[in-house]
Amino acid sequence: MQPIRNIYCVGRNYRLHAEELGNDVPDTPVIFSKPTHALVKADGREITLPGDWGDVHFEVEFVVHIGRAFETGMAVDDVVDGMALGVDFTLRDVQRELKKKGQPWLLAKGFPRSALITDFRPFPGTAQCLKTEFVLLKNGKTVQTGRIGEMLFDLQTIVEFIAAHVGLGGGDVIYTGTPAGVGPVSDGDRLTLRWGGETWGDCVVKLI
Repeated sequence: MQPIRNIYCVGRNYRLHAEELGNDVPDTPVIFSKPTHALVKADGREITLPGDWGDVHFEVEFVVHIGRAFETGMAVDDVVDGMALGVDFTLRDVQRELKKKGQPWLLAKGFPRSALITDFRPFPGTAQCLKTEFVLLKNGKTVQTGRIGEMLFDLQTIVEFIAAHVGLGGGDVIYTGTPAGVGPVSDGDRLTLRWGGETWGDCVVKLI
């Protein structure tokens, strides 16, 4: 599997999540990106996050790895070669201020270690992934549950949209959006990511 090159993220891709934050439900995919230094492995390690810029929210997401350049007419199953789970950490108070000013979200979304990621697994195909839910636990308690079939924009739509507007090639990854239930992390919280009943990764949050 190729090293990660670009990190694309889909915002407001679950209706209930858009509504829980008081956002409009979009008509087309909302795309933003994170720098690669935002990546951090969910391998049980302690990860440091900013503790003095307001609330840091967790947002669990289904993540796909692109194995080859997308060409018009390709299906998702032709270009995706890996899947993982991730957390899009968000400085929520910072994001609110940026949105008020009409400014990009980068400062709220792209800070170091803001893109938690498990190891990638072989992609079994879209149809198979539709059968399984993904879950985030905080300190052993389920806080978010989602299925990719609940996304406003499915994987095919997301891949085609990103490819058409900014390009999509081997080594790119896509965080496909978060379901409802996002909330703040506290110092010492343990986050656990599960696919079905299987734990794929975890970490302990250290706010500094």
